[in-house]
Amino acid sequence: MAEPPRPRPPIPRPGSPASVPSTPAPVSPESRGPSSSPPPSSGRPSIPSALPLGRAPSSPDSERLPSAGGGTLKTTPLRPLIDIAQPKLSLVVETENGQMVGRAITHEGDVCRIGTHPSNDITLDDPAVSRFHCRLVPDRDGWRVEDSGALNGTHLQGLQIHSAVLPPEARLAIGNSTISIRWGKTSEKTLVPMMPSFGALTGTGRAMRKLFALLEKVAASEINCFIHGESGTGKELVATEIVQRGVRADKPFVVVDCGAISPTLVESELFGHVRGAFTGADRDRIGAFEAADGGTVFLDEIGELPLEVQPKLLRALEQREIRRVGETKTRKVNVRVISATNRDLEREVNKGSFRGDLYFRIAVITVRVPPLRERTEDLSHLIRAFLTQLGASDNEPLFGPEVLDELAKHEWPGNVRELRNYVERSLVLQTARLSFAPPQNASGTTTSAGAAVDVNIPYKVAKEALLDQFERAYVRGVIAACNGNMTKAARMAGIDRMYLHRLVQKHGSREALASSSGEGDPPFSQRKPATE
Repeated sequence: MAEPPRPRPPIPRPGSPASVPSTPAPVSPESRGPSSSPPPSSGRPSIPSALPLGRAPSSPDSERLPSAGGGTLKTTPLRPLIDIAQPKLSLVVETENGQMVGRAITHEGDVCRIGTHPSNDITLDDPAVSRFHCRLVPDRDGWRVEDSGALNGTHLQGLQIHSAVLPPEARLAIGNSTISIRWGKTSEKTLVPMMPSFGALTGTGRAMRKLFALLEKVAASEINCFIHGESGTGKELVATEIVQRGVRADKPFVVVDCGAISPTLVESELFGHVRGAFTGADRDRIGAFEAADGGTVFLDEIGELPLEVQPKLLRALEQREIRRVGETKTRKVNVRVISATNRDLEREVNKGSFRGDLYFRIAVITVRVPPLRERTEDLSHLIRAFLTQLGASDNEPLFGPEVLDELAKHEWPGNVRELRNYVERSLVLQTARLSFAPPQNASGTTTSAGAAVDVNIPYKVAKEALLDQFERAYVRGVIAACNGNMTKAARMAGIDRMYLHRLVQKHGSREALASSSGEGDPPFSQRKPATE
């Protein structure tokens, strides 16, 4: 006789104690034994476990499907996939050093570099072309060409340019060579999950989605990384997120601000010194590389590194060994180096103020952090994130659609740092009114009296804004007069060089100040702190 079917065990329902058998019941302090103790702290902030790409956290929209046993199974919706494909570039080197060549090239990467150095995407054999002559970078509307400080300049459609948007069909003339360029919409797709944030980084625009996808890959590796972005874009946050998601997350993470250290002490800060190595060295001291052994060193503002120290840093990266100041013995170190700067290092290499071999060693992979003006679609998300951090989410109605439209028209020279300062000021004043543009009279021209004051904002805010405008104009003028030489500019202004550095960090990068036009700055731009 056939054996009757056995009854199935009941399927635990969500919410019942049996539905989570692997989770122990909470233990009260009284019920713990004398040997019970809290788990040891690691000394660094806890990092929430990241969800796999394409998987979204549980939400009220999650569906519940009936199971075979009569229970319900909870499903989590996938994140929507977003296309971040960049239009392809079709380039033809028509002439090279005056000779007809007709070499066709298809570029599919993010940045296309052109010059005589072999590391460029397009290498030209032309003595009139600089090592890093120009580059083609992605733009929200397609592509943009940027000159890298080449000696003979870059000409687009017969006009010499510093930075310009590329039309769908264009011709570049660099040195004695010409390149025709064509780009259009690509039929291929590059799909990535739409993530509203990447740790402390926030953004849903196309530029940030591309950045998040790249950071996922960079964090999973251990190669040296170079982060480039304007002042205030959050380069140190990017470096922190890379480290926290890497295999060295539980190892030391040492930050060195190369721009805030005296040039005579940079070597000691990086590699350490022994007692008596120089005046004031009364004891042995380990440097950043030794302190971070097994972990990561973040060299912020590496563009300010003195030229005489750069060969020693290059040896530390190539040989993985350092030597303290005043010592002959070398010491092996195992560190990952992440560097960042707001300066154009390719331009500095052309000028001879930064070593080319060091640049290639630190920039194994380059991460470009977009400025805020290129991702204005993220303004609402950033403001919401700042309000949450400040515990002021109830003030979100202050930043309505009209305010967001006005914010989108601003250039944001201080980038995300300037936006946060604006949010904090708006919370204090309980108004989100902006005065980026000077008032105009009935004929549409700006009056001198209207440009000087705006009685619609408090006196203290107006005074600080006008002082901010004066500082920006003075720093811009003195740096331009000294051709970007900070030491000469500080001597000419009669101020300390480090104080001038702080003013430059406060008002934007050195290149931005030196190359900005002579037009008047906005009278009420927001104040920016001196450090990132």
